[in-house]
Amino acid sequence: MTLYMPPEWAPHERTWMAWPGPNPTFATPDDLDAARRAWASVARAVRRFEPVTMVCGPGQAASARALLGPGVELVERELDDAWMRDIGPTFVRDTATGRLAAVDWTFNGWGAQEWARWEHDAKVARHVADLVGAPVHSTPLVNEGGGIHVDGEGTVLLTETVQLGPERNPGWTRERVEAEIHAHLGTRKAIWLPRGLTADYPGHGFGTLGHVDIVAAFAAPGVVLVHSQRDPAHPDFEVSREVAGLLRAQTDARGRALDVVEVPAPTALADDDGWVDHSYINHYLCDGGVVLCAFDDPHDELAAGIFRRLFPDRTVTLVDARTIFAGGGGIHCVTQQQPRI
Repeated sequence: MTLYMPPEWAPHERTWMAWPGPNPTFATPDDLDAARRAWASVARAVRRFEPVTMVCGPGQAASARALLGPGVELVERELDDAWMRDIGPTFVRDTATGRLAAVDWTFNGWGAQEWARWEHDAKVARHVADLVGAPVHSTPLVNEGGGIHVDGEGTVLLTETVQLGPERNPGWTRERVEAEIHAHLGTRKAIWLPRGLTADYPGHGFGTLGHVDIVAAFAAPGVVLVHSQRDPAHPDFEVSREVAGLLRAQTDARGRALDVVEVPAPTALADDDGWVDHSYINHYLCDGGVVLCAFDDPHDELAAGIFRRLFPDRTVTLVDARTIFAGGGGIHCVTQQQPRI
């Protein structure tokens, strides 16, 4: 195969999202209403910069339109949950034809977690690819879009507890996972993080078992953003130190030492359910913009300043992400870019 995943900062054709519907993640009418308002805030922020298409469950388009307004395209398909980064396709370019293509990872509810449902979500990637006429490249690797991050020059970030976890790919070796990832993303070097943030694991509500996009993300070739928990009382103090140290010791696919930019975590350490994994790393880059998680926290503007320095040609927009994080993800998790080919 000759597939290549452009980095997130490359030009987009549009952003894809999924509309929250009744499910275990949004268990009460109040939870569902709050989630819909949060998703709508993200969609409206992204729509300032590029087109947005929202996939809604059957009969859900009217509720979506009421909160989204007229500027967002709506399509109806069966859904279980609302995390388009993970259930949607990973869009790539077929370098042999120069055309858009789509990778359909195998999806099993973030490691077949007991709260998850995925009968419909496992088919969403193909539905979205069909809507844009992109050929689909399916793979037996159980993986999600939030479990990968690329620099566009051959390097991919992965997490041992995701792609190598027994909940997803029992019996797969590191070499087999890397071969499958490289074949579908056009990468040639994988940098493995040992784990994700503490609240992303069982016992802390909804989680993914360690997605990389909440702890580390490329901002440019050779530049990687890292979540930095500065309070020793939080278990992510040690996690983030380990991740930052590991990345500083690494080189990318082109042999460059990585420039590691630590982004301080919000000051809130816990909520009623225990430790929180509030993180500014889970942002979304769109054409001319950065949609950045906000938490009504003193560090929101500190993080915004870091992103403004890194992306001087983009407008940084802060969107309250606390409701999204309560459901198990962030702004990056609810968006999926379709690159402009």
